[in-house]
Amino acid sequence: MKNTLEDALARTSPRLVPPPTPFASIAIHLGVMALWFVLFARAFFLQGVVAWSTGIAYVVYDTVLLLFVAWKARVLLAPAAAPADAGAAKLPTLGVIVAAHNEAAVLPITLDALFAQTRAPQQILIADDGSTDGTAALLAQRYGLADPGVGKLSAPSPQYPNLRWLKLAHGGKARALNAALLAIATETVMTVDADTLLEPDACAEMASAFGREPALVAAAGLLTPVCDHTLSGRFFQWFQTYEYIRNFISRFAWMRADSLLLISGAFAGFRRDAVMAVGGFDADCLVEDYELIHRLRRYSARKGLGWDVRVLGTARARTDAPGTLTTFLRQRRRWFAGFLQTQYWYRDMTGNRKYGKLGLVMLPVKAFDTVQPIYGLTAFALLIAFLFDGRFTIVLPVLGVIVGKIAIDLAFHLYSVHLYRRWSGDRTHSSFGMAFLAAIFEPFSFQLMRHGGAALGWLHFLLGRRKWGVQSRTGLAAARNRESATSQ
Repeated sequence: MKNTLEDALARTSPRLVPPPTPFASIAIHLGVMALWFVLFARAFFLQGVVAWSTGIAYVVYDTVLLLFVAWKARVLLAPAAAPADAGAAKLPTLGVIVAAHNEAAVLPITLDALFAQTRAPQQILIADDGSTDGTAALLAQRYGLADPGVGKLSAPSPQYPNLRWLKLAHGGKARALNAALLAIATETVMTVDADTLLEPDACAEMASAFGREPALVAAAGLLTPVCDHTLSGRFFQWFQTYEYIRNFISRFAWMRADSLLLISGAFAGFRRDAVMAVGGFDADCLVEDYELIHRLRRYSARKGLGWDVRVLGTARARTDAPGTLTTFLRQRRRWFAGFLQTQYWYRDMTGNRKYGKLGLVMLPVKAFDTVQPIYGLTAFALLIAFLFDGRFTIVLPVLGVIVGKIAIDLAFHLYSVHLYRRWSGDRTHSSFGMAFLAAIFEPFSFQLMRHGGAALGWLHFLLGRRKWGVQSRTGLAAARNRESATSQ
């Protein structure tokens, strides 16, 4: 049984058995790099706004994507249709895996939310990834769980019969999730980070989605970022709130194009037998949840299974997010390095009609995304250089382009907030006024930080580094303390 996932991974992972790279994939990936080189070189030979061709290409590409998302997501403007009745069908059993490494400060918040679910999961498994803080004492004293010993599963909690503790040697999140997959016995599983707080209906909505759709193998819930209540934390929460809203609207659009690849393991649901069939989570990837969706879709296409991946507007949660520049850059460095890993491993799918819209549309877009931060940063650097060199015949028309792009972004920000509110029913975590301000200031602040984190991710990827780095978790606990103080 121990080698079940390893054997399946060996059969299904292009990392372990790299397939030949088609010419179309090579041409697409080299093309986006060659295009950047040509456009960047123009800055040294041309005058006028065309000298800023790198920036113009960046603006055009981003605008086309916004228009695509806006068009595909327009269905959210219509009244939401009632979901098909799943009451007559038997809902799948649902288990929750909480992978935790030194998360004693926030674990009770996550567990309290799980115990308060309107549809309680049949199993809740704490995959303790070699914690050295107070996690063991917390699980023993607060939840009555007896220490099972390393590599073993505890008896159920006396207070909470669906709660068990899987104690593991430290091996990373993916290995902890895989061990939990082998230990859990439900038909569907949710992965919930130890710093994520589910809304009361989250489990019910996730189970209902899998009950309604037999082809569904992976589903993402909506996440709202929570940062510490410091000045820095408020700054990052402001921008990340609207970034998350836009991203989830984008995921909805790509879902409608049958090309959704990105779900967040912080709050996601999976059909267990499908995940087992492809080998579970890959411990060699920095973003194991993102890579898993590629493998599920690749396997489905090759076997003709018609598996589906969706994002659910009715399943919501709050999650701890970086509240300082250091932690933000560290997170985005890991995310982007993992994205590059996955794009490289699955390069045979890019431009490949065997994978339908995913191969012909989504993955070529992702190929451009690998260099989008380079386009963005060099465009900004060129603008600053033109300004300091006094080349105002270039700077002034460029500023006109930037103002036009800000206007487009502003319209899309407000449109996204409106769509998100209609889709999720959540009107408490967004504001049209704050979205308006974010659209104006983001290009000169938060967007550059995102690109900076991605540039570090390129370095991380090229150097072959595999470590996440330590992330502090303070936002969710601080938010819960504020809520408790307010209610007293």
